[in-house]
Amino acid sequence: MADTDNPVSLIELDAVSKHYRLGDQTVRALDRLSLTVAKPGFYGIMGPSGSGKSTLLHLLAALDQPDEGTIRVAGEHLHTMQESALTAFRRKKIGIIFQQFNLIPTLSALDNVALPALLDGMPAAERTERATALLERMGLGDRMHHRPDAMSGGEQQRVAIARALLFEPQVLLADEPTGNLDSATGERILQLLGDIAREGRTVLMVTHEPTAATACGHVFLLRDGRIETELDTDGLAASELVARLQ
Repeated sequence: MADTDNPVSLIELDAVSKHYRLGDQTVRALDRLSLTVAKPGFYGIMGPSGSGKSTLLHLLAALDQPDEGTIRVAGEHLHTMQESALTAFRRKKIGIIFQQFNLIPTLSALDNVALPALLDGMPAAERTERATALLERMGLGDRMHHRPDAMSGGEQQRVAIARALLFEPQVLLADEPTGNLDSATGERILQLLGDIAREGRTVLMVTHEPTAATACGHVFLLRDGRIETELDTDGLAASELVARLQ
């Protein structure tokens, strides 16, 4: 279980901008965006297409660098880190959950979960023990030797969540984690993410689905590369959330 008093669970962005060139045009994906997550919990990021949601998640995951501004995640100042340190950060300090699962099709569920530990040099017995415990927690104890193509979408996403938790990160970043799932399976994934947040971790989820966003305790609305609205969502129905974010 994560330490709920540990300040490394914070996410802080200060005046962050990210620009892209499209032909002779400059697109400001993020425009001096500032955002603070002051305590662990389940947070949602919503916004129309092109609002900067994916760019924001990529920056928080250290998959890209800002053109301006500062970023601090899990106690690390990402904008000042060298590439080797960023690689270690991505592997051990955060967990990343993708819409497309990003599992290796030739590996079993157990080997997919254990792979980051193998790359990090963890002894075989320890990484197998960790991966096994996580898959059992995800309700996949009887599926851990199956490959992804023999598993349902919900099972694959639970494997991806187990992999993201392997190094017990303080921060989980989830990119549309229910986007490829039916509603019942998506609800189960949201319940898992909520449970993880209640353990004292910070879960930040990008979603375009109001129903999914209501599972979060707090939602940030992005528009034109900036945070336009912040909203506590406890007890809100999806229709109420949409109305308040308009």
